[in-house]
Amino acid sequence: MEGVVGMAPPGFRLPDATRVGRVRLQVSDIGRSVAYYEKVLGLEVRDESTGFAALAPRGGGDVILELNERAGANPVPRKGLLGLYHFAVLLPDRASLGRFISHLSEIGVYAGMSDHLVSEALYLTDPDGLGIEVYADRPRSAWVATEGQIAMATKPLDVESVVAAAAGEKWYGSPEGTRVGHVHFHVGDIDEAAAFYHAGLGLDKMVWSYPGALFMSAGGYHHYVGVNTWAAGSSVATDDDARLIDWELVLPDQAGVDAAVRSIKSAGFEVRDADEFAEASDPWGIKLRLRGEESWPSALLP
Repeated sequence: MEGVVGMAPPGFRLPDATRVGRVRLQVSDIGRSVAYYEKVLGLEVRDESTGFAALAPRGGGDVILELNERAGANPVPRKGLLGLYHFAVLLPDRASLGRFISHLSEIGVYAGMSDHLVSEALYLTDPDGLGIEVYADRPRSAWVATEGQIAMATKPLDVESVVAAAAGEKWYGSPEGTRVGHVHFHVGDIDEAAAFYHAGLGLDKMVWSYPGALFMSAGGYHHYVGVNTWAAGSSVATDDDARLIDWELVLPDQAGVDAAVRSIKSAGFEVRDADEFAEASDPWGIKLRLRGEESWPSALLP
């Protein structure tokens, strides 16, 4: 992939070293959800208390998922709610994705499958109907850009080829290097979403001609945030629903966090400052936490 790719924001631009941190979900039954994420995704519990669990890759690494119970929370309706579409778990390589596909077959779990050109992906829903993507990236050298946009599509996945990449090795849980690669949201309006995530937060637009969607990122990645209007007309997820509580964006240092905060405020959005992070919400109440790499690990924050 050569040449200028993406559309820079009008003001502040997030540093190239920005990454997505952990996601925090509200679920209706903590025991059921922990069992699902352990068995299906191969995560392990690193910390837990009544109604709470923090999970990390079994192969080692930081916490990537926190679960908080609200007993009796409503499951996500089939048409979706404004809020989380899916959070995406990025595996370190194609072989890991091949092992994961075989694992799902062995335990009898169905997944949707797609080739997005930049990546190969599987789609699942957890016991509350919350969306999950599990994917592996193709090398950046294989990504193609057309008129400044990274080429992305939704095509059938060559399942046999991906499984063959595993060379017959078994899945023993999410390997070291597994992390949250991106988040994707149902929103009410693409332009309003761009006002927050692009002009305010400082993400580059990477794909803006995909039907009903916009993909944004930093450092030339295909996307850290996707937004779509595919659930337009739906209501916003509430405290009574299974939902995303918040997600985390990690910047290289506190100076970057401070600059992002100033930019979000200048775009007309409120920001709440805490000791170890800053917190802002998009027009649909989707909550983001910003922290620097040197900040205290997110799993230990209140």
